[in-house]
Amino acid sequence: MPTITIRNRRTGAVLYSHETTDERQASGLAMRDAMEAAVKSSANLRSADLRSADLRSANLRSANLRSADLSFA
Repeated sequence: MPTITIRNRRTGAVLYSHETTDERQASGLAMRDAMEAAVKSSANLRSADLRSADLRSANLRSANLRSADLSFA
């Protein structure tokens, strides 16, 4: 099963990991699912590397995305 890993953009440390399915990954929705799961679990996503992530329609209320790299997201 594929895993989405959200890393710190400066250190490369793993901030959150989320198992997904091949279907969700192929549809481009895996990162959105991972982000929503991270927020739901109160993961600290400060300085997350989210470049090119498709986050359309993602519920990110209460997410700490301070200093996150959202280039092309």
